[in-house]
Amino acid sequence: MGVKRCLQNGGTLLSLLSIILLVLSTSTNYWTRHTEGHSGLWHECRKGDCSIIPCQTMLAVTGACMVLATGTGIVSMVMGLHILCQGGESPRGRTTSAISFLSGLLLLIALIGYTVKDAWKSDVFFSWSYFSGWLALPFSVLAGFCFLLSDMIVQSNEAISGFPVCL
Repeated sequence: MGVKRCLQNGGTLLSLLSIILLVLSTSTNYWTRHTEGHSGLWHECRKGDCSIIPCQTMLAVTGACMVLATGTGIVSMVMGLHILCQGGESPRGRTTSAISFLSGLLLLIALIGYTVKDAWKSDVFFSWSYFSGWLALPFSVLAGFCFLLSDMIVQSNEAISGFPVCL
């Protein structure tokens, strides 16, 4: 297995890990903890009673960006699997890379927005759902770099196809 194939496998695996963490983070209600309970993007639980959070602009932007980041992450992983199934010679590496970077950017926007919303409250503590979103960010960006580097190898092989080089 060459470097190109290892990078494609790594990018696909990192995309999968990112999606798992994104789905976990987006769907759970443990973004913040406070003295009376916990809350997430969609529900707030106080003393065992959970209710839907009324519409707040920053929370809506965060939720939308998280859902879009998850969707673009899934598209990136599917494209990575397509590249792997075609034997790694697919010209879609740069597109897959761009989609992975887009997923990371959307995730970064969502997490910074949520952080700014609750950072100044003294009785609110960020919890595991929030941190799993931050953990998904480097996986998404690293997947983008893996696909970008593998695409560069494919293009360099095409440029020097007459020379005996093994990449």
